[in-house]
Amino acid sequence: MKSRASFLTIALTALPLALAAQERAAAAAPASTSPVADGLRGMHQRFSPAQMSFAQIQVHLANEGNDVLCGKAAGMEVPKRAAVDTTATKEQLVARLKETFQFCEQAFAKMDDTKLADPVSMFGMNMNRAMAVLITVADWSDHYSQEANYLRLNNILPPTAQQRM
Repeated sequence: MKSRASFLTIALTALPLALAAQERAAAAAPASTSPVADGLRGMHQRFSPAQMSFAQIQVHLANEGNDVLCGKAAGMEVPKRAAVDTTATKEQLVARLKETFQFCEQAFAKMDDTKLADPVSMFGMNMNRAMAVLITVADWSDHYSQEANYLRLNNILPPTAQQRM
């Protein structure tokens, strides 16, 4: 368990630089025969992004995060939804997040590994689909860890830390 957490920490720290490196390399490089390894090598070259507030994380995931990440990773069209902001109610954000995670579930159900080397463009960067998959996992892990810290600072035990029945 410790090694998985260490790997995720390293990967998340490296994510932003990897995105920039992948963008530069994708423009000139032919399709990769090792898309996951190339994505990981690119990730280790980036710095971590700025910290978001709890509400900003929810808005990010609700507006573009989940839909873009899951759509691009799976090769599906990204849904067009009306934007929400940090003034949205908890109920509105939860409803939107449920919609986006349902889209992710549908997108991932149609995925297979045969197209991981295919090029995609996301958040203004060019990369392969394998990198989009790695970014999706890293993004969710990063945001969950931020949210868990915010919850603990407010004396709320995160769901994954609660005792199971």
